[in-house]
Amino acid sequence: MFDIIAAIFLVVILTIAVVGLVWLGSLPGSIAHKRAHPQAEAVTVLGWVGLLFVILWPVAFAWAFVRVPGQSVPDNGGTKS
Repeated sequence: MFDIIAAIFLVVILTIAVVGLVWLGSLPGSIAHKRAHPQAEAVTVLGWVGLLFVILWPVAFAWAFVRVPGQSVPDNGGTKS
């Protein structure tokens, strides 16, 4: 009985871990796309590579928020400023 419960907990924990990793890997890219970042695809790739080389993920996250000079960023509701 305890083996079945342990197996169920293991599957649940592994599922949560995989979903969390997918969410973390896609987070910088989705932020960059929402902010209409000119290098949004590069930020997306770096976010996924950052899961393998952990030091790169914060770089991708910060890069998603960088404002390019002369770029208008959509504000609340998607209007250009």
